[in-house]
Amino acid sequence: MAGDPGFAHNGGLQTPHTASINEVRGWKRAALWLLAALLRTWGRTLRFEADAATHERLGYAGEPAALVIWHNRLFVSGEYFRRYRTKRSVYALVSASKDGAWLAAFYRMIGLIPVRGSTSNFGREAGKALIEVMRAGHDIGITPDGPRGPMYVVEPGVLVVTRRNNAPMVLVGVEFTQAWRLKSWDRFYIPWPFSRVIMRCTVLPAKKPDGEKLGADDVRAALLAISPDMAE
Repeated sequence: MAGDPGFAHNGGLQTPHTASINEVRGWKRAALWLLAALLRTWGRTLRFEADAATHERLGYAGEPAALVIWHNRLFVSGEYFRRYRTKRSVYALVSASKDGAWLAAFYRMIGLIPVRGSTSNFGREAGKALIEVMRAGHDIGITPDGPRGPMYVVEPGVLVVTRRNNAPMVLVGVEFTQAWRLKSWDRFYIPWPFSRVIMRCTVLPAKKPDGEKLGADDVRAALLAISPDMAE
């Protein structure tokens, strides 16, 4: 998902003026299939925990919404969608580049639908594609600090789509009890097989009670509150 959200059925919606959409084929696609199968099996060993109220929020099925999760918790996104998001497809924006081709192919294999286009700072083309997705009645997925960070910083541009559609944001919080952390820019989490994953969730309306629009700092504070880091 990553600063990522989307639209597509036949290989992904292509945003206007995209000169070239790279795709993964042949043995590379087969390798990705094996990786996706491994991760699906791995995900099914995880013990997800959520109380009844959280479970209901995680499966929010009201008006089309933006599902928001920090980039370093993406490992559990496929399993989250499988367990909790059963009523609507989720679309995710992916770069049209060669690197994006790998991610787009992988997303399809774990049940996400990619939108291919420019992901830089949620440019005009990307924003237009996502607005169309939500207006067609679909949910979108967003990692507000992806794909390159800084970690836990919400790019203000990610709010454009929800503001334009007056749409809610479903903030997905994840706490890992046992996990490895990579040395990447976001200190990516890989939970141990059979470990506990504690889920939390907050649904933010498009506007505050006083009618003021949500800001990037509001989203960041709410996400940090429900996604505590492991002690190291």
